[in-house]
Amino acid sequence: MTARQEAPRVTFDPFSDEYFNDPYEIYLRMQDEAPVYYSDEHDFYALTRHADVAAALKDHETYSSSRGCDLAMVQSEEGPQKSIIFMDPPEHRVMRSLVNKAFTPRAIQAQRETVEQLVDHYLSRVDPDHFDVVADFSGPFPVEVITRMAGVPEEFRQKVREWIDTSLTREPGNIGYTEAGMAAAIESGVYYYKLAQERRADPQDDMLSRLIAAEVPDENGGTRRLDDVEIAGFASLLGGAGAETVTKLIGSSIVTFAKNPEQWQKLLDDRSKIPAAVEEMLRFDGPVHYNVRFTLKEAHLHGTTIPAGKPVFLMKAAANRDPRAFTNAGVFDIDRDRTESQNLGFGYGIHSCLGAALARLETTIALERLLDFMPRYEVDWDGLEKVHMQNVAGYHHVPVRVLK
Repeated sequence: MTARQEAPRVTFDPFSDEYFNDPYEIYLRMQDEAPVYYSDEHDFYALTRHADVAAALKDHETYSSSRGCDLAMVQSEEGPQKSIIFMDPPEHRVMRSLVNKAFTPRAIQAQRETVEQLVDHYLSRVDPDHFDVVADFSGPFPVEVITRMAGVPEEFRQKVREWIDTSLTREPGNIGYTEAGMAAAIESGVYYYKLAQERRADPQDDMLSRLIAAEVPDENGGTRRLDDVEIAGFASLLGGAGAETVTKLIGSSIVTFAKNPEQWQKLLDDRSKIPAAVEEMLRFDGPVHYNVRFTLKEAHLHGTTIPAGKPVFLMKAAANRDPRAFTNAGVFDIDRDRTESQNLGFGYGIHSCLGAALARLETTIALERLLDFMPRYEVDWDGLEKVHMQNVAGYHHVPVRVLK
């Protein structure tokens, strides 16, 4: 039976309220009923089973990143601006090696003190009885870390977060930017373009200046420098990927632990379990739910042919809850056997998250401090507000009361 015939049984619309509010029931049905899902309405395919998603993430010859990472980009005639996440090898290898140096284990450990200072700074400013974990804490500090590394002056760092938030927001039913989102994306691009020009004239010890100085192979076998448009694209990507993921991961963690208090107690009893808790959070309710790829050739799965030239949603969050890959996949358990299957929370293959080690460090330090700050807490469930974003899932607002 083809995915097209099965479509009426389960509906996956990544721009619907139903999806934004609770995607996991939809994912389970897709895995069982339509492992190769086809959307008549938006003309895309979606893979949800762990084995299929993991294989597709590693197969850039079939599933290309060169057209973008969301549906509107992949379906647009123009294609995206040059950026590392919109590249296939060999070009991708060259660009990745340029930025890798900023994210080596040693470079990340060098950020520990900065992260601790920022976490302590923002936590010291919240009301000790009740505060919003996202708006007051996990929203402001990660963007400070990554934009500081990039070379953004202090007075613009929170502005960067506003641009990212606004440009990722989607209105239910609409696959593209909102009007405000488009304006934010343009404003952000213009800002980084100007900053690149400033750094070209006056280099500093930051990522932007290092990108400006770097030489990459050109089409004629020689080398060239990156232009300011390419550098602006890099910088805005780093800001988004480096901040949004941690903001959402910490907010979702506090919600998930409130629903699973025995797991929070395990951390109170044994802080050495925090890194394992971060991994389980990335599996159970990670911030990045999918990436969209573009088929360069036909793909054959489960008796269905995906034609060349089609957008395919690779549903990492669905794969991470696939009962075929994980025992008790729908249960949040920080002590689970992590060798059972690959956790796809930070992707897999050549486009796996460049800043994963930094995100893990930030989330670990944040949880350490929150365990001290609020060993017992409750979520104000009525005040919870989910984001309506593409690719990214989580909360805008997670209000909590600290219990004495």
